[in-house]
Amino acid sequence: MIEGFVQFASHMSWRPTYRSSKFRNVYGKVANREHCFEGIPITKNVHDNHFCAVNSKFLAIVTESAGGGSFIVIPVAQAGRIDPHHPKVCGHQGNVLDIKWNPFHENIIASCSEDSSVRIWEIPDSGLRRNMTEAILELYGHSRRVGLIEWHPTSSGILFSAGYDYKILIWNLEIGEPVKMIDCHSDVILCMSFNTEGSLLATSCKDKKLRVIEPRTGQVLQEANCKNHKVNRVVFLGNMKRLLTTGVSRWNTRQIALWDQGDGNIRYYEVTTEKPYLQYLMEFRSPAPQKGLGVMPKHGLDVGACEVFRFYKLVTLKGLIEPISMIVPRRSETYQEDIYPMTPGTEPSLSAEEWLSGINRGPVLMSLKEGYSRPSKLVFKAPVKEKKSVVVNGIDLLENVPPRTENELLRMFFRQQDELRRLKDELAQKDIKIRQLELELNNLRNSPNINNNNNNNNDEDSM
Repeated sequence: MIEGFVQFASHMSWRPTYRSSKFRNVYGKVANREHCFEGIPITKNVHDNHFCAVNSKFLAIVTESAGGGSFIVIPVAQAGRIDPHHPKVCGHQGNVLDIKWNPFHENIIASCSEDSSVRIWEIPDSGLRRNMTEAILELYGHSRRVGLIEWHPTSSGILFSAGYDYKILIWNLEIGEPVKMIDCHSDVILCMSFNTEGSLLATSCKDKKLRVIEPRTGQVLQEANCKNHKVNRVVFLGNMKRLLTTGVSRWNTRQIALWDQGDGNIRYYEVTTEKPYLQYLMEFRSPAPQKGLGVMPKHGLDVGACEVFRFYKLVTLKGLIEPISMIVPRRSETYQEDIYPMTPGTEPSLSAEEWLSGINRGPVLMSLKEGYSRPSKLVFKAPVKEKKSVVVNGIDLLENVPPRTENELLRMFFRQQDELRRLKDELAQKDIKIRQLELELNNLRNSPNINNNNNNNNDEDSM
């Protein structure tokens, strides 16, 4: 399946071939200035990620920060110029590399960092009033920085993290521990993507291999070498047994791509079940290159305006977050059911334990016809547990883990200095005690009573 796909992608043309489609005339609409977010110190980190995550309640953006990593959380309705002192989530000790909202708890967001940790945060309904430094859960298991995180699409409480130690850890957040480790990559993992029910995981890797993995066993089901291609992103196409990749060829020409961070354009396609499977439609052009794109979930779209996608474009130089809506032009004011099929909602279909036990189940679908009504708020319960070891597959992941940041290295150095100073003080006290005992012993030996007793003993012996 993968080899055929790679061959197909390498021959894809940028020139449109027209066919009948309900999305034929879709166009991109940039939000008015008052609906943009301005004055945000967007991170200048060169890590290959989007640094942005959005759901129907909040927009989160990774920011520049001194003394550690941070990201800002803004209610999506609170557009305009952002106060430079706006509160941040700033508990990491290193740069934040990825952030993702929980698909079933819209106040829960996960982050990962150069400090080798993954952290889970709960954002108040009203947003942040002050800096948030305490996560509800801190997860340690990677020996190097963590570059990617992904929530499982159907199971509550399952999170995947990919580190620069070339490992993928599967976390059961109900117990706060990693329960599986996928160790089949030989270089940095660039992207992770699930199929619809979460029973398969596709990865792209810096070793130029594309893999399809059974995540609960770690078994590689299919693998393709992409020696002539650099595959940056991979995604499962819904229920279709096909993958879509983006990247560049050996001649540095763009291959099939929905968007590219080297320009400000967004190209859109229609995916079909018949050949040629992927149909180029149109292109939204913009002169400003983007740092990343956040994608609004389907239930957060404006159905009345026939909005089928909404991107939040990060423009670093301007400190600007620019919403871009993809609109299907329709004159009718009634619900357009043909462009809004049933879509995954905000209810999980599996518990963490059910998925880990081998059960697969598709997502709980919802209709957008009556508009999105928020379900009763689910409570995210973080386990209260402090572990000194993390054992997965018989390996203690925290054994001999090196310091994760310069600050941690300094703290470790000072702790060792304090311990060394304490041991020296104890040794000095013992030396003093020994000298005192030696003096007491000498005094006893030179005592007159002892000498008289010795003389008396000698006299008795002579008699």
